[in-house]
Amino acid sequence: MIKIAVIGVGRWGVHLLRNFLAHPQVSVVAVLDPHAERLTAVKQQFNLDENVLLTTQWSALQEISDLAAVAIATPATTHYHLIKDALQQGYHVLAEKPLTLDPKESEELCYLAELQKLILMVDHTYLFHPAVTAGKAVVEANKLGELRYGYASRTHLGPVRQDVDALWDLAIHDIAIFNNWLGQVPVKVQATGTVWLQTAENSPSDLADLVWVTLTYPNNFQAYIHLCWLNPDKQRRLAVVGSLGSLIFDEMSPNALLTLLHGEFERQGNLFIPVNQSREVIELNPGEPLQQVCDRFIQSIIQDQPPLVSSGWVGTNLVKILAALTTSLTQGGKPVFLTDI
Repeated sequence: MIKIAVIGVGRWGVHLLRNFLAHPQVSVVAVLDPHAERLTAVKQQFNLDENVLLTTQWSALQEISDLAAVAIATPATTHYHLIKDALQQGYHVLAEKPLTLDPKESEELCYLAELQKLILMVDHTYLFHPAVTAGKAVVEANKLGELRYGYASRTHLGPVRQDVDALWDLAIHDIAIFNNWLGQVPVKVQATGTVWLQTAENSPSDLADLVWVTLTYPNNFQAYIHLCWLNPDKQRRLAVVGSLGSLIFDEMSPNALLTLLHGEFERQGNLFIPVNQSREVIELNPGEPLQQVCDRFIQSIIQDQPPLVSSGWVGTNLVKILAALTTSLTQGGKPVFLTDI
């Protein structure tokens, strides 16, 4: 049994706790949260055993013998110091995304994990979604033909964050999926944004409510992402377009989460005639993505094999991309190369 402590039991942390409590190879021995009322709530919600330590103090974990791992679901601003201390204490770490808010800090943590021979994994839950897994298989099977471009839209009405803008709040999911499906990371990025709600006049800093992102990959594939948290037209849609069709992941279509639209052009003189058009709903394997995340973390520890899909290095690349996009955003959409970050 892998002894684990869950750090932070807010909105997302309770789901991590639920999954680890249900895992047959895990013993949850501690829950830590700075808010004592949250500890009381999860004790009642999950009927936690009296032997599970409930604490508001990080130092209390050091008293637990054979503690092997921690799952961290705290605000991103706390990640660097918590993860660094956990690795130095000899704990494997599963961290909520983003890994940190600084690319250099993320790199440092990855090197530290390697030095300590510990697993550092980031909870990029979408990478374990059955639709994303199946979509990657479709792309790799060349069913789309020559890949041409991609687009995504992630909009809703709130919640409006006061610590980060819409870019840092929303973009990481779609960037992670594009990177996963393409098997590449961008070489150049651009971002423009608009601030309506939290301007410099009424907020410590301008936080963009609307952001448009362009990602350019090594093969010149470009992906365009629309992000907004003040649009009641809720969208969770991502697509990759190729010469033989389009692959669409649409979370707002529960009966057709992943769809392959076949279609191409046949040239007749100066005309382009659509041919071979059909719609195929891709069958998906059942399963909760977060359960897959938690299990992959535990199996990585048992097998002593870093997780390739959502390793610390995968998380670091995403932080680098977000940092580059932030630089572009502050410079009015100027292209930024990842080699400069």
